[in-house]
Amino acid sequence: MNLSKSRFVAGHQCLKRMYLQVHEPDLAGEADEKTQAVMEQGREVGRWAQKMFPGGLLIEAGYEELGKALEQTEKAVAKKQLPAVFEATFVHDKILARVDILDRLPRDRWRLIEVKSSTNLKDYHLYDVAIQRLILEGCGIEVVPCLMHLNREYVYDGKQYDLKELFVIRDLTDQSKAIEKDVKDLIREERKVLARATPPDIEPGSQCTNPFTCEFYDHCNRPLPTGHVENLPGITPTKLEKLAALGVKSIGDIPKDFPLTERQRRASECARTGRPWFGKGLKQALAGLHYPLCFMDFETLGAALPRYAGTSPFDAIPFQWSVHIQRKPGAELEHYEFLADDSNDPRAEFAKALCQVIGKKGSVLAYNSGFESGCLASLAESLPQYKDRIEDIQGRLWDPLPVMRAHV
Repeated sequence: MNLSKSRFVAGHQCLKRMYLQVHEPDLAGEADEKTQAVMEQGREVGRWAQKMFPGGLLIEAGYEELGKALEQTEKAVAKKQLPAVFEATFVHDKILARVDILDRLPRDRWRLIEVKSSTNLKDYHLYDVAIQRLILEGCGIEVVPCLMHLNREYVYDGKQYDLKELFVIRDLTDQSKAIEKDVKDLIREERKVLARATPPDIEPGSQCTNPFTCEFYDHCNRPLPTGHVENLPGITPTKLEKLAALGVKSIGDIPKDFPLTERQRRASECARTGRPWFGKGLKQALAGLHYPLCFMDFETLGAALPRYAGTSPFDAIPFQWSVHIQRKPGAELEHYEFLADDSNDPRAEFAKALCQVIGKKGSVLAYNSGFESGCLASLAESLPQYKDRIEDIQGRLWDPLPVMRAHV
């Protein structure tokens, strides 16, 4: 039995990913700490979702005990007084599915609930729910297919979660029926692919990172040389296809009559000649800077489940900043930093320390400053005692990114 709900969804993203999961799993890269944290966050959301259905039974037998899991599920479904089943396990047409939540309804019907640690419905969610619906209905279980996700508008009071407000449950009956033929067609295609002796020949593309970064990314995406055409800023897939048809791989080999944007043409010439380019407006742009210069960078945590009073799912909570200060032209840089080192709400200490270091004069440089500006706006709203000083810093932001793009 090669197909499962998760492998089916992987095949929806990329047939090669699904094939490698089944036939060559050792080629997968190691999950880094960020990926592991995201996975644990998803499991935590799942555990809280189960609390919405008190009295539910967890099917504890795992994938390595399939027969036992199927037997436990059959007994749980037959037990009329049981209101819900978690991780219920079914097999139909040699496809395996474990259902996050089965919520019992009157007249031997169930809500099939897929839990996601996102705040909205995404395309692949439909396929995830639709394949489960087909499997369960094939097993004779009448279901209402649903998606359960987090409510972005929910505001945590800092005491306990209001689960009915924290989660949203969406009925996907109509949407899952609308793609039923597509799901069945994809199952047939996936089975043909899995029967092959070699993986499908699929070129790397957007599917390598959307909706997830594939665990086989490094296997399929070999490191490119610095001067490769794919490193040209803003290059589109269409232009890359045309350059490939011309046999052009290096930026320096792009024909002079090939259509490029002004920025791309400048970069191409710099790569070809090895000489930098500076626009005439650079000096004027830099004249907007005022000493002391503060070079500022933030790091944030976007937790699915809000941790602090007044926050919502995936609010960006700033917990670290780094600031370098140059008091006058040519002066040595002074470095200052802040890092929250416990699980308490870090925002007040973050803002207090930042305001003390930044001061009230000079330009505050932040690369791609929209991120830092958004963090500052959120801090000003949640910390009225620092509102004026934070807004002063926000008003002095100077973003090097557009200046470099236009003039360097």
